[in-house]
Amino acid sequence: MKETIKSWILALLVCGSLVESYYLIYRLPGSDSAVMSENLYVKTDNMGPEEKVENLLYPDKMIIHMGEDKHTLFYPGSTFYDLIMNRLKGRGFESFQRRSVQDFDWDKIRSENSGIELSFGAGIPVTLLQRVMQLAPDSLFQGESIDRIWIYNVKNDSKAHAVFFSTRGDIVYEAAKADLTVQDVQQHVDFGMNWTPYTAVNGDYYVPEEKISLVEVEIPSGMYTIEQMQNNLFFDAGSTRYIPEKDGSKIYTDSKRSLQVDQEQNWMSYSDPAALPAGESTPAKDALEAVDFVNKHGGWNGTYRLASTEEGNQERTVSFQQYYGSYPIMSKPKLQYGAINLELQQGTVSSYERSLMYTEEGKAVKQIVELPGGDELRAKLAQFSEASPVKDLTPAYVASVNGEKLKLLPVWRVTLRDGTFLTLN
Repeated sequence: MKETIKSWILALLVCGSLVESYYLIYRLPGSDSAVMSENLYVKTDNMGPEEKVENLLYPDKMIIHMGEDKHTLFYPGSTFYDLIMNRLKGRGFESFQRRSVQDFDWDKIRSENSGIELSFGAGIPVTLLQRVMQLAPDSLFQGESIDRIWIYNVKNDSKAHAVFFSTRGDIVYEAAKADLTVQDVQQHVDFGMNWTPYTAVNGDYYVPEEKISLVEVEIPSGMYTIEQMQNNLFFDAGSTRYIPEKDGSKIYTDSKRSLQVDQEQNWMSYSDPAALPAGESTPAKDALEAVDFVNKHGGWNGTYRLASTEEGNQERTVSFQQYYGSYPIMSKPKLQYGAINLELQQGTVSSYERSLMYTEEGKAVKQIVELPGGDELRAKLAQFSEASPVKDLTPAYVASVNGEKLKLLPVWRVTLRDGTFLTLN
């Protein structure tokens, strides 16, 4: 009897020892245990897949100059745009020489010489551009941001020219060595020979001489829930409290961070003023940090392009423009849609804004519509230019909600020199 009792006691002691060993091994901080870091505490509710920064860096348009003042335009995702970009990505550019923009007669180059002009909108830091093009910059060029690249031939010159425009506006960098022949450039230019003809206006924008066809789209849509966003952005969503605002929006906070939801515009604004600054900050590093933050806190619900890295007094705003097909999506006053915006302070995200809407692309209903061109378009633009000169013209989509569907209406987006955006349809 005593031996049996001893055996049971021994068995209990062994079991207790095993349990204690388990807790010591698997429950101590630093192990892969139930004690998790704040960054691993919540499983993220994905709004879309993660994305590499390289897939967000591309020109908003490609201008083909064919000589004799003939031009055409290609937009992202079109066959010739993709073909030319893929070829240019494989070519090297080096030995950059810093020159004044006034050293070149751009009107003459535009009208007389064949070439390819890549427009990057507000500009891309050279250190990011190196991720999609084979550049060998010196320290001076590497600190720049580039808003245009112009590759062109000159009559009776045996080499192709490649010029990179600084966003500062007065400086360009010419690559003394470019892995492109005159024949390479001409072959790329020839892709535009039978395309829609465009006319340059003051060297600022281009008017198509024919109507432009786009698709009008109606897509079933839904809304990500507040609970999903809380799980996405707060380390402990259960600790948040709700604060109603007079304007009808809702604020959720854990006393450190806040999530404001405007359900009328289907828009969320997340703020983390207590985020610890990481220290060093550059446009390229902030853009990379912004991409990483979106990857970890929602993902990308569509096709986006890095639109700008604007520097403020104490912060930098990084914006990503959403595209449908080849063209950007614009918001309306009562519906914010088509952009992801982040603010960073010393390299750390302190603010994050995006739409809460998602769409079911596979169920989209499409129809072809035409935007005006030629004299009809010029007459409409003349009315706008009375207030401020036109700086840019591009096809775009305006988003609106029709019941449980998102409607994308093709328009001409007109950018005036004073920064105002207008639309024509």
